[in-house]
Amino acid sequence: MRMDINEIRKRIDLLDDVLLRIFNERARLALEIGHMKKGLNLPVFDPTREKRIFARMKEDNPGPLDDGAIVRLFERVVDESRRLERIMSHGDEELEVSN
Repeated sequence: MRMDINEIRKRIDLLDDVLLRIFNERARLALEIGHMKKGLNLPVFDPTREKRIFARMKEDNPGPLDDGAIVRLFERVVDESRRLERIMSHGDEELEVSN
């Protein structure tokens, strides 16, 4: 039995809700790492770590998105995590992330 467009959109909406929670949990973890890096006087940008993330995602990619699309998506996610770490590590503002 085939789903209609509204049923498919409802499933997409549910997945979007899950992605929203996952993105925010990842951001909370990035902030924790940012606190640790600040205490250890480590730089926010770790190109080796980022390359490993992208390589792992390409290796685990089952499709239908091609590897380039996966890397672009994860580049954006990592960029936003790095932005949060920079804000926190420079003390430009105190970030409160709600649960």
